[in-house]
Amino acid sequence: MASLVVELVTPEAVLFSGDAQALMLRSTEGEFTVLPEHAETIGDIVAGVVTVATEGGALAFAVHGGFFEVVTSGTERDTRATLLAGVAERTVDIDVPRAQAAKERREADAAAARSADDHASLALATEGLARAELRLRAAHDVSAR
Repeated sequence: MASLVVELVTPEAVLFSGDAQALMLRSTEGEFTVLPEHAETIGDIVAGVVTVATEGGALAFAVHGGFFEVVTSGTERDTRATLLAGVAERTVDIDVPRAQAAKERREADAAAARSADDHASLALATEGLARAELRLRAAHDVSAR
């Protein structure tokens, strides 16, 4: 029987490694759902929520971009999906008050950079704001389930 093994790795840790029924993620090419016997592919991951469906339920991760590779091998057509992310976290581990405070700080930073016409600081604040908003959105999606 065909299987799917998913591994989600950051520079700090392996966030998930195990059997899965499906993997859902977003790329610049669109939405991907990886199942056992999926065609081999390599692509980018855009910032968003990555979901791993397991026998025990769905696991969600806030991923701030990265790359993925799907390979299939063996006579059983075993499929392995590897995700490499610079920054990612389990959505259940997101500290919502901390993420909200980060969002507010980045909004203030962006406003100050705009009024000072500081393009470099504005770019950094905008990136930080996007990260904070993703974390809040991902945490809200989990609590709404």
